[in-house]
Amino acid sequence: MVSVDSPFLRACRGEPHTQVPVWFMRQAGRSLPEYRAIRGTGSITEAIRDPELATEITLQPVRRYGTDAAILYSDIVTPLEAIGFGVEVKPGVGPVVERPFESAADLDRIVPLDPEGHTPFVLETVRNLVAELGDVPLIGFAGAPFTVASYMIEGGPSRTYVKTKKLMYSQPDLFATLLDRLADLALASLHSQVANGASAIQLFDSWAGALSPSDYRHYVLPASQKVFAGIAPTGVPRIHFGVITGELLPLMREAGADVVGVDWRVDLDDARARLGDDVALQGNLDPTAVLAGADVAVERTRDVLRRAGGHPGHIFNLGHGVMPESDPDVLKRVIDTVHAEGRVR
Repeated sequence: MVSVDSPFLRACRGEPHTQVPVWFMRQAGRSLPEYRAIRGTGSITEAIRDPELATEITLQPVRRYGTDAAILYSDIVTPLEAIGFGVEVKPGVGPVVERPFESAADLDRIVPLDPEGHTPFVLETVRNLVAELGDVPLIGFAGAPFTVASYMIEGGPSRTYVKTKKLMYSQPDLFATLLDRLADLALASLHSQVANGASAIQLFDSWAGALSPSDYRHYVLPASQKVFAGIAPTGVPRIHFGVITGELLPLMREAGADVVGVDWRVDLDDARARLGDDVALQGNLDPTAVLAGADVAVERTRDVLRRAGGHPGHIFNLGHGVMPESDPDVLKRVIDTVHAEGRVR
């Protein structure tokens, strides 16, 4: 059982503690030689479906870096793939949908998620990790309804989200129904992860930054609120993250998050001014700073800590995921700097 005194969990709740906690999105991945050694040539879906392998991959960065939290090795489209919607995570591309969502008839392809029946491998991985991690909290996660919907409608990654916005604007009732069903999918997945031992959850709305605040409020906020409200009775901290979401930060907080992730495009002190003192912030070192070498990465890490101002509600992270080209030794220097110098007032 993870202690409630974990620095990560206390920071999520803005409670007093001494040392700023740190973990990285995509901390288990291609930047680690040990990851590349065991992943083999199979797809990420195959790795996720192998609990022993997924457990080991999740543990690798905790062992190497001494991070204050682990994040489950999985993918935001795992529930969608498991119910048979027809999605594949292609190396170097991302999720690709065989038959994109186009009309109301496609709603029938979104069946309710039965975690024990559809994703038993995820639950086994979570249980394995809780047994192995000891006092290190495990973060479970899901894809936010809008971001998952964008993959389904576009058929894969997009820079413009033209098809998604076209459907959103022209058929708002259908779009709302789609997001509501995806909220149920996310909730079922998250509840199952928490029930099996996850200590916190993160909702990835990676592509919400493609929207204006008014569009986010009207079309997206209700479904995200449903997810956060639905997971609230578990009592675990709820983290909300997106990219290019500087203009959306207050709305992401309004969705129900206890912790708001901030990418590198907004300085952390500015984010604090926009959101107030009653919410925790997560972030926000530019991932490319790591590629510039240890001296630059450490200098910029200190700047993030300075801007956080010792607020008890700060979890150090990158502003997005670890880049594959990152040097693990530089990442270790960043973590050591946070642990040595990140003090809470």
